[in-house]
Amino acid sequence: MATDRHVRIVILDGHQPLDVAGPHEVFAGANAALKSAGKTPYRLSLVGPRVGLVRGESGLGIHADQSWLTLKPRACDTLMVAGGDGARAWPPDPKLISWLQASAPLARRVASVCTGSFLLAEAGLLDGRVATTHWARFGLFAERFPHIRIDTDAVFVVDGNVATSAGVTAGIDLALKLVEDDHGPALAQVVARHLVMFLRRPGGQSQFGKPLWSTNTELRPIREALDHIHTNPAHDLSVAALAQQVGMSERNFARVFTNEVGQSPGRYVEAARVEAAQRHLELEDVGVDTVADECGFGSAETMRRAFQRHVGIAPSQYRQRFGAQAPVTQAQSA
Repeated sequence: MATDRHVRIVILDGHQPLDVAGPHEVFAGANAALKSAGKTPYRLSLVGPRVGLVRGESGLGIHADQSWLTLKPRACDTLMVAGGDGARAWPPDPKLISWLQASAPLARRVASVCTGSFLLAEAGLLDGRVATTHWARFGLFAERFPHIRIDTDAVFVVDGNVATSAGVTAGIDLALKLVEDDHGPALAQVVARHLVMFLRRPGGQSQFGKPLWSTNTELRPIREALDHIHTNPAHDLSVAALAQQVGMSERNFARVFTNEVGQSPGRYVEAARVEAAQRHLELEDVGVDTVADECGFGSAETMRRAFQRHVGIAPSQYRQRFGAQAPVTQAQSA
């Protein structure tokens, strides 16, 4: 096993450049502090399908130092696989999969960024583990790898010596975690501060996830109920009111809705109200009490509890992160 801190980052044609540059800059940023303290810095190298320019999914090219076609599997400290369109391409490059299978056991730890998890899964490196990936690819991942349990809210998951992270910038979060594991929180905090990042990001992927209104159903009464919920979040959206709205009995409506949508009417309504509140907080400079009233929560405290359940952060934090303007006074209390 390697004793130095050699980090190999694997890139493909069609990679997401930020999946590569983000973690690379975290380790490179740590090196300045390590060198000044007389400690061994990270040694960074990029492994691609060839030595030279490798084009990302946006057209941006990154230079690979080595090629997995000629690089024999050898020990390293960290083996990290970047994601992007190329990482989830089907079928995957069999030579890359074979190289990963041979190289992973020689690394102290293995990690992926975004859909790099697809390649780890193809190589069998996630078997029996919990993993995560980009929220927009949960469905495809579950279809290809039904035996692997996905954490749908985690920014990153560390399971043994294998770590996976969510989309794009989550690779920075994961790299900061790896630096913290290696050298402690003080050094990781220095790097995070330089990158203007949270050392530990508040909340999970829920705050960025797929909108509820993408739910599909063939049943007209349930479609009408869904439209009514999203159009009128401040209305009475109890089971009784919704059942009356679509001309069904309460018991039958609750049963059919749950079967079609995958969750109870009450839980769906709460999530829809949270989603509506998110849009208000992003676009409007009004108090949290007003947003809570317009979205059917009744009180800012009720909305705050719902946000914690569904988004993992408070409404005020959400507004600070995604709002067009700074919050007004009422937002400070939520």
